Amino acid sequence: MKMFSPKDCLYTDVLVIGAGVAGLRVAIEIGLQGHQVLVLAKDQASESSTAYAQGGVAVALGEDDEIVFHYQDTINAGDGLCDSEAVRILVNEGPERIRELIEWGAEFDREGGNLLFTRESAHRRRRIIHAHGDATGKEIARVLLRKAQTIPSIKFKDFAFTVDLWIEEGRCRGAAIIDIKEKCRIVVEAKAVILATGSLGQVFLETSNPRVATGDGVAIAYRAGAELMDMEFIQFHPTTLYLSDGTRFLITEAIRGEGGILRNRWGERFMPRYHSLADLAPRDIVSRIMVEEMQRTKVPEVYLDLTALDPRYLKKRFPNIYKTCLDYKIDITRDLIPVRPSAHYAMGGVRTDYVGRTNREGLYACGEVACTGLHGANRLASNSLLEGVVFGARAGKAVLENLSSSASTNFKKKTEMAFPGWNFTLTSARVGKSRYVDCLERLRQELRKLMWEKVGIIRSRDSLEKARDQLKVWEHLEGESLFTREELEVRNMFIVARAITQTALKREESRGAHYRKDFPFRDDIHWKKHIVINKDLFYTLEVPSESEDY
Repeated sequence: MKMFSPKDCLYTDVLVIGAGVAGLRVAIEIGLQGHQVLVLAKDQASESSTAYAQGGVAVALGEDDEIVFHYQDTINAGDGLCDSEAVRILVNEGPERIRELIEWGAEFDREGGNLLFTRESAHRRRRIIHAHGDATGKEIARVLLRKAQTIPSIKFKDFAFTVDLWIEEGRCRGAAIIDIKEKCRIVVEAKAVILATGSLGQVFLETSNPRVATGDGVAIAYRAGAELMDMEFIQFHPTTLYLSDGTRFLITEAIRGEGGILRNRWGERFMPRYHSLADLAPRDIVSRIMVEEMQRTKVPEVYLDLTALDPRYLKKRFPNIYKTCLDYKIDITRDLIPVRPSAHYAMGGVRTDYVGRTNREGLYACGEVACTGLHGANRLASNSLLEGVVFGARAGKAVLENLSSSASTNFKKKTEMAFPGWNFTLTSARVGKSRYVDCLERLRQELRKLMWEKVGIIRSRDSLEKARDQLKVWEHLEGESLFTREELEVRNMFIVARAITQTALKREESRGAHYRKDFPFRDDIHWKKHIVINKDLFYTLEVPSESEDY
């Protein structure tokens, strides 16, 4: 893998922040045209939410499926808030992007030469393709990383934490980063910057997301004056392995698509009592019902039952889940799996158009950090990996069309003006070790607990106001001089938590993944609209009328 050394990290044509599916796909699109691309990864390039995506990719490639069905299922899941043009783009361009991945070497599961399809919640057809049973994200990440490594103009920098964006005269000129390995601060100048930082699930105590998913892209975009949209819509995945020692592990929804069922502590199957689709009801509904059932039975979990399924098929179809559970002495072919919901996916993020442009010139975003309105109030299962490759490719094309041929001059003077006080080539112990190791971790956990209990699956004015008031106590984080990754992550989590809480408090209805027990019904008269915020304003945006194509 081609790597930048600290002294080289001064200029590149395009800076991509994030090395998941969206970041790699946009880098490939630009790198294939010969432009210099630097891809930053906060951790190892392989440590992203992409690699944790088990279920698969939703795409209308099956003989009994049609693009219009995928479109309608996505619109229905979004509960009246989807941008229909974004949905049309996803379902129409998705098949081409998947064929491209196959051409590049993606090994999706097949039978007799034909792609195997499974079904997940709210899909009317079996349209989910998968790889190595339950390792689809890891396979796509492997293929994209290998492809990117064959392009000479793409370089990578691991363990590079982005502190802030460089905004000059309303245009994004680059970013300030910390090189965690070298313990130094660096400023990178670029003609275009693309945020592809993934999720923000670590803001909540219970999450399926890796520890790196602290919402950094959303926070740095907010500080740079970019707009955020739909931040109140957080999807809680119903089934995460729950053990009392703190172990958490995502159990893909595809298991219920194959026949797995949920039971309470007494062994009763409870979902049919609440919804006509039973265990295949939309994720937000399943998660809420699980919470109610846990409260009713006074235990912190329910159970996923796969014992009626063929053991040989389970081991072949879900090898990673089988092995992981077995490591914890749970044999999924014989034992019930203790599960509970956890924060999984953010429908909201940095507001962009259909090619990734933000309201800041030179700044783009794609993947989960971005919000086109595609997912509306609730993401259709397995649309996220498809979103990454479709909108990553589109963002890459848009960047290529707008790349300026001129590089800035007097770089040192410019960077000193952009980030006063930064000695960006001087090694500093402060970059490597936090002043607040113990209290910082405590604050991180307190914030996560607050968000889980007060801004989680079931919300109310009372709970949201208590969260808002507590977050005000921590507002000092915004003004403090923070230097280490741990310190900066907590500040980013605070900014994200505040945005989620503010918008959840403002939306006085229940829609999709946002449920208010004090406003339990959907209100199209007042709230069929997006909430948009940035540092200086707070406004609503009408949902575009539905595309005429379908």
